[in-house]
Amino acid sequence: MFYEFRRYTTRPGQRDTWVQVMQGEILPYQTAQGMTYVASFTDDTDPDTYCWIRRFDSEAQRQELYAAVYDTDTWRALLARHGHLLAAEPHVTRLVPTAHSPLL
Repeated sequence: MFYEFRRYTTRPGQRDTWVQVMQGEILPYQTAQGMTYVASFTDDTDPDTYCWIRRFDSEAQRQELYAAVYDTDTWRALLARHGHLLAAEPHVTRLVPTAHSPLL
């Protein structure tokens, strides 16, 4: 099992709108395709940063779910409507829980 920590930088002043898009459209769409959404956050020190975490059971599952989400017309339409809110591509960090982590 592993997690993805995804950090997004929005265009100045667009974070609240991006959070609404994530919570209202993107996260529901991804979870409907089988993604496991763990949590989302705003950065208390950076008004243009949004982060979220999702979990995968294996690399094979991640590949399957990436295809189910990202290789679709629905995803392309979401990006076409809302991609302008982002200043850059998300930074993705793959995290593996340590032996004593409560996230195992």
